[in-house]
Amino acid sequence: MLKEERFEIILNKLKQETTSTYEALASLISVSEDTIRRDIDYLYKNGLLSKVRGGAMLRSKDPMSFQERSSHSVTEKNIIALKAQKFIKNGMTVFMDGGTTIYAIANSLPANIALRVITNNVELLPVLRQFKNIELIFLGGIYDQDTATTTGSDTCFQASQYIADLYLMGTCAIDSEFGISATFKTDAEVKKTMLGLAKQTIALVNHNKLRNTEPFKVANNDKIDVLITDLSSDNKELDEFRDLNIQLV
Repeated sequence: MLKEERFEIILNKLKQETTSTYEALASLISVSEDTIRRDIDYLYKNGLLSKVRGGAMLRSKDPMSFQERSSHSVTEKNIIALKAQKFIKNGMTVFMDGGTTIYAIANSLPANIALRVITNNVELLPVLRQFKNIELIFLGGIYDQDTATTTGSDTCFQASQYIADLYLMGTCAIDSEFGISATFKTDAEVKKTMLGLAKQTIALVNHNKLRNTEPFKVANNDKIDVLITDLSSDNKELDEFRDLNIQLV
C-alpha cells in the first residue's frame, strides 16, 4: 500500500472517531506500529492532525482571526474565566499573554479591581483601559496577526523588567509527559520569559487541548502551579495530571 493511501485511511478514521491509537491504526491498515508512528509524525508536521499519548487526534480547526476565535467555545472560556477570578487579588502585578481565554478573563474582572497588568495582547487594550484602577503596561515588539500579540526580542526584554505576582498563561497544548507547548516559536519565547518572572503561574486550558502537543516547548509541568480547565476538577480526563503537584481547578 502506498503511504498516501495510508494517510487517507488515517485521516478518514480520525474524522469518524476524532482520536485513535497507534495499535488500532496499525491493525486497521495491517502495518507495524512503527510505520504508523512515522505516518502520524509526517501528518503532524504538515498540520493535518495532532499527536496525543499513544496515538493521534483530529486537529481542531481554530478560526483564523482573533474575532472568530473569540466566538469559538464561548461557554468553556467563560467557565475558565470565572474559575480564574478567585486567584486575582487587588494590588497584584499580573502577566497576561495572548489568547481569547485571557480576553474572557479581562471581560469578567470586577469593575473596581486594582491591578498592574503587563501584556502583549493587543485585544486586551480596549477592554482593560476602561478599568480606572488598572495600571496597563503594554509590551512593544513585532505585531503577529496570527496571535494578535507582540512578539520578539523587544517583547521579551521589556517583560524581563518586571516581576509578577501572577501569570495567567493562555495555553495551546498540555501533556502530562511533555508539558506545555505552543503553536508558534515566538509565542513560546514570550511565555518562557513571563513564566520565569512570575511568583505563581496558572495555565488556562480548554479540555480539547489536554493530552496534546504543539511543536515548540514552553516548559515542563512542574513550572506551573495551577491548571484551570472548563472541566470539573474530579473529571477523569484530568486523572493523569493528579500526581504532578499541580492544583487542578
